[in-house]
Amino acid sequence: MNKFFTAIAILALGVGLSARDEVLYFSIDNLLTSPKAIRVLNPNIKFSFGSGSKGEILQKDLMSNKKTNAFNKSDQEACERAFLSALKTFQERAVREGGTRVINITGYYKKQPFDSKTQFQCGAGALMAGVTLRGDIAK
Repeated sequence: MNKFFTAIAILALGVGLSARDEVLYFSIDNLLTSPKAIRVLNPNIKFSFGSGSKGEILQKDLMSNKKTNAFNKSDQEACERAFLSALKTFQERAVREGGTRVINITGYYKKQPFDSKTQFQCGAGALMAGVTLRGDIAK
């Protein structure tokens, strides 16, 4: 009888942690004006979201793919952390390349293009959240 309850508990745990993979969308502006973004991002390197931005492109079609532990965090908190990390990676690359902006930033989660000037795309699972961005370094 004890083995029966152990098997039921393991099954219930497995169902509770089953593979969840939702694509969620959050506001770029709300996040970029938040105190956490101000602490993390370099104010000297600007961003332009969505395709169609113009500028002297130094490096074209770069990708930043960031994941974060989502355990004990809301989907939004985990996604915001991954998004800020991806943006910071672009900023660091811009500094190395002599750029002042990251332009044409679009989502590319699971190789699915997402072009928006107002929202970012994030994959949220039971244990991880991830953001993949594409963009260009420009002056």
